[in-house]
Amino acid sequence: MPNKEDKVFLVANYFLKKNEEDGKGLDPKKMQKLLYYAQAWNLVLNHERLFRDEFQAWVHGPAIPRVWQTFREFNFIQPHPEILKNNFMELDKKEKGVLDMVWGVYGKYDGNYLEVLTHSEAPWQEARKDVASDKPSQNIISTDLMQRFYAQRLTETTAARA
Repeated sequence: MPNKEDKVFLVANYFLKKNEEDGKGLDPKKMQKLLYYAQAWNLVLNHERLFRDEFQAWVHGPAIPRVWQTFREFNFIQPHPEILKNNFMELDKKEKGVLDMVWGVYGKYDGNYLEVLTHSEAPWQEARKDVASDKPSQNIISTDLMQRFYAQRLTETTAARA
């Protein structure tokens, strides 16, 4: 099992493989948002962090700096052939379930749409409340707030379907 330091890249590679299978296009902005939603929904559904990295409330939405540094030069991220052979045994069944759900819900959208979506949600807004919309920020998005906000979303969605 990878340590939580490396797990963010394991999750990124999982999304790269899903993208290769579905051919939807995956740029660095979209990758950041998929990682954000994976962390958020894992907090809600599995009651723990998926990886240790924290998200900063950047102008274009939640971002992990070291992930951005790794992928920033790519218009569209192409997976290394070894990634496509990976069966991701390091991820447990519950984690894969969350990642597949995140891909199914959010993977169909581009990075710009996901940016607008994250900007409309309380965790990013709260982290940037004292920062001008066009100014850089390294403010951390609270995982506690992420968990509460998306748990409430789940409750509302479940109630609406009942």
